[in-house]
Amino acid sequence: MALSYDQVSAITEKYFLPTAKDNYFDSNPLMQRAKEKFYRKIDGGERIMMPLEYAAISASGWYDGSDVLSTTDNQTVTAAELTWKQLYANITISRREELQNSGKAQIVNLVKSKMRSAEKTMQDTMGTGLYNDGTTTDAIVGLRAWVNTSSTVGGVSQSSYSWWQAQLDSTTTTLSMSALQSLYNSCSIDSDMPTVAFTNRTILNLYYALLQPQQRFVDSETAKGGFSSLMFNGIPMIADSHCPANNLFMLNEKYLHLFAHKDEDFRFEKFQKPVNQNIRVGKIYWAGAFGSNNNRLHGRLSGITG
Repeated sequence: MALSYDQVSAITEKYFLPTAKDNYFDSNPLMQRAKEKFYRKIDGGERIMMPLEYAAISASGWYDGSDVLSTTDNQTVTAAELTWKQLYANITISRREELQNSGKAQIVNLVKSKMRSAEKTMQDTMGTGLYNDGTTTDAIVGLRAWVNTSSTVGGVSQSSYSWWQAQLDSTTTTLSMSALQSLYNSCSIDSDMPTVAFTNRTILNLYYALLQPQQRFVDSETAKGGFSSLMFNGIPMIADSHCPANNLFMLNEKYLHLFAHKDEDFRFEKFQKPVNQNIRVGKIYWAGAFGSNNNRLHGRLSGITG
């Protein structure tokens, strides 16, 4: 007897979905780093509020004995507001495919194959979204918007508030050690320094050519994930196929946040049959947002051509 679609849905949710979710996070280096360092599940709310510290307390300082101490209050904290972004992928099985794979093993294998296709689609969509410049409005607000000087991100204008701007170098066109060091220094305050750099393979190869053979160290953890990297100032510089041309990002992961709704974190919706098509459709859903609460400590070279 053939499996019912309730049974197929149960098998998909129990066995295929966890594997798909693991593969989803391990599909590109930025997602893999997010899973390990800055992925958070949250309950909900109309918007996601992300506190920002942008000023020092003015009522502080040295005093002597019975000096009058200031009680003047000044605003030191505001918040960025992130809007929920939603992602989905269909798992569609036509009646013809169902007839051609009518045995239990065959239908399970078919669903497994369809699940893999949906998983790869979501991987690529999320990987691209993480670098979104904000012009794809339904997508998550990505790094090109956050690591900028003129965006309005989280409801706060970088043009109006210099403390909300990142370190952006759009004039350097030739990759050099001095340009990299300058960007690194701009993103560093005392012990707060970049923890990772992302670029595309073309620029990583340019960096490779700048190094002496004895300097071409790789990051072992990144290599375990199957990604290419080289070290710069003790941090991995990683090739990401989704990183836009001409761009290199230096990021402090302490201040990055990838939020997901706890009830919409790779949720599977069981197979259903539309009234006007001879198909069965299941869906995978994700809802969340991506953001930074200290852009000052991220940097980007945006014009590298050689």
